[in-house]
Amino acid sequence: MTDSLQVVPIEAAKEVVKAAKNGQIDLLIQQLISTSIELGKHILLAIVLAVVGRYAIKFINRLVAKLLERKDVEPTVQSFLKSFVNIMLVTLLFLTVISTVGVNTTSLAALLASAGVAVGMALSGNLQNLAGGLILLFFKPYKVGDYIEAQGVAGTVKAMHIFHTILTTPDNKELYIPNGSLSSGHIMNYSMNELRRVDLSIGVEYGTDVEKVRQVTLDLLQGDSRIMQQPAPLVAVKELGDNGVILTIRAWAKSSEYWDVFFDTNERIYDEYNKHGIGFPFPQVQIHQ
Repeated sequence: MTDSLQVVPIEAAKEVVKAAKNGQIDLLIQQLISTSIELGKHILLAIVLAVVGRYAIKFINRLVAKLLERKDVEPTVQSFLKSFVNIMLVTLLFLTVISTVGVNTTSLAALLASAGVAVGMALSGNLQNLAGGLILLFFKPYKVGDYIEAQGVAGTVKAMHIFHTILTTPDNKELYIPNGSLSSGHIMNYSMNELRRVDLSIGVEYGTDVEKVRQVTLDLLQGDSRIMQQPAPLVAVKELGDNGVILTIRAWAKSSEYWDVFFDTNERIYDEYNKHGIGFPFPQVQIHQ
């Protein structure tokens, strides 16, 4: 059917030119009408295919999404495959439509092949991102829902597409990071492991009983059910600062509860230290006269 669609308009056009040369006006008009009708059929059919194809692509995309969910495929793989299938279907529809109009797709393919080097150079960045996406999909350094830090930014992975990964920042901004940069750079995944260590540095005044501070802090940490007791929390002297003694406090909690534990522990330390008369240092200047 495709061959006939391509041949008829071309042959009709040749007949029109031949009739014009021979001065056959009636035949010329007849051929013009015939050619217009034939071309109109092809254009109308192409429009119908384009409209029906759009709905078909939406249907297939929904079908693929349901199939992937039913098979319990990882969300990261789902977003990648859905993006890939959509691009392939749109490309196939485009080729079908232009073939229906009468464009020789074989010649078009040859033209694209001859321009492949130039296109490849122009799209080298996108090809790198595609390769990076495949690498990330294979090695899985993160998945949808993980909180990661990469390329100087941090956020929760919202989706992973063929060419880029979408992150949602804590202040609800969306970042689009090329997969090529992610696959060749450092990625810090804060959600990969179940537990994460909470590190705090707290200063107390010189002359404060360090053992008393340690005991008050440990009692506080042991009273929080979100803090793991194995590994046991640690309270130790980190350094002797310019204005006070700096203590380091280390405790383990679930990665999903890290920030809640971090903020709550700071607040509780402030309250408990005040209750027990433990003073916080502040900048001081000693003048000798």
